[in-house]
Amino acid sequence: MALALSSKLEAVLFAAGEPLQKKRLVALLDTSAETLGDALNALKITLEDRGLRIVETENEIELRTAPEASDSIQKLRESELSRDLGRASLETLALILYKGGATRGEIDWVRGVNSTAAIRALLLRGLIEKSEDKDDKRRVRYQATIDALAHLGVGSREELPRYEELTRALAQEEAKAETSETAV
Repeated sequence: MALALSSKLEAVLFAAGEPLQKKRLVALLDTSAETLGDALNALKITLEDRGLRIVETENEIELRTAPEASDSIQKLRESELSRDLGRASLETLALILYKGGATRGEIDWVRGVNSTAAIRALLLRGLIEKSEDKDDKRRVRYQATIDALAHLGVGSREELPRYEELTRALAQEEAKAETSETAV
């Protein structure tokens, strides 16, 4: 069964989790700007009685939670913030700090597991932030924030315990991985 274009649009916006350029959506969905507009209007109607809304600018579209659900969303965030970070989030934060930033793929590769929940917890707490990866504009790179350093009681990454030793070891492991990838 083929999905309607409005359903595909909803799925792509949900999966992206961030604003997408209309031009990019036209290309991803292999459609025209006019047909995308029709699908967008259909999706807006579908979402009227649900907890999601479309936010649209001249160039971008994003799927967001409905303003009417803000009290529930606030309670969720407060409950998440009241929990301890946990081992997965601490490992992820340490990797980002010692590496000086990392993509989710790099984090997952080092940890050996999907790090989406850990990254989300760190983003919610303001301990990491997203930026565009300079090597590949399609990827997001995560950086530690000043709040993360302050939370750990250090003024810079270089003040972290065993900083030189661990960054050197991490660089050596990455070099080994690159060498073995090119040898294959």
